[in-house]
Amino acid sequence: MITHVEHVMGTAVSISVDPGSGDAAAAIADACAVLHAADETFSTFKAGSALSRHRRGELREEELPADMLEVLELSARAARLTGGFFDPWAMPGGFDPTGLVKGWAAQRAARCLREGGVSAAMVNAGGDVACFGTAPWRIGVRDPGDPERLVCVADVREAIATSGGYERTGELLDPHDRLPAARLLQATVVGEDLALADAYATALVVRGERGLAMVDETPYEAVIVTRDGRMLATPGFPIAALQPGSRATAAG
Repeated sequence: MITHVEHVMGTAVSISVDPGSGDAAAAIADACAVLHAADETFSTFKAGSALSRHRRGELREEELPADMLEVLELSARAARLTGGFFDPWAMPGGFDPTGLVKGWAAQRAARCLREGGVSAAMVNAGGDVACFGTAPWRIGVRDPGDPERLVCVADVREAIATSGGYERTGELLDPHDRLPAARLLQATVVGEDLALADAYATALVVRGERGLAMVDETPYEAVIVTRDGRMLATPGFPIAALQPGSRATAAG
């Protein structure tokens, strides 16, 4: 594997590709460009980003770039699917899709790698992972109480996202009352779309154990760590044994 680390979107994004197909260097460069473009559009820290201007009321919806319109539509869908427990419109300061846009950008970067002729690749954006290839990737889910340990290892073919209340207690709000809410230590979700997996993981941390039933009714699977340290999972969560020599990286 060829691995490249790009510092963007406030995190270190690790890109790993199979060197045996396509022009890996060119594909990685294109994927990095996708990530930086997303940062320029959606950063809440850059005053000139389209998102910051929209939050200040300087851009009407019909003036927004196509990428932001796509994320607005995706955010509305995520809010519906999670019963409102993920709601970017409930964030302080106005619409803030941070809870899914990192996953959205990572998945677009992975698509760029595939279109560049890469046969297998993984994009790990601070624990939100998009991947593809002929065999599943072995992704380790870190223990929220000990970063040197794993909660489990999952076989992942497309996407896995982790949200942790232990890291962001002050940022995770229950959209229904707009009060801080982190009812789980951690939630990890796997599925076909990384942005929605990201949204489901955030919603689970806010909603708590009862949110597992919400995910169980979808094509996604989840594993959670409760405040008292229990690990619970939906029946189809792809837990795997970590075998010597397997491809494994850490999420969360």
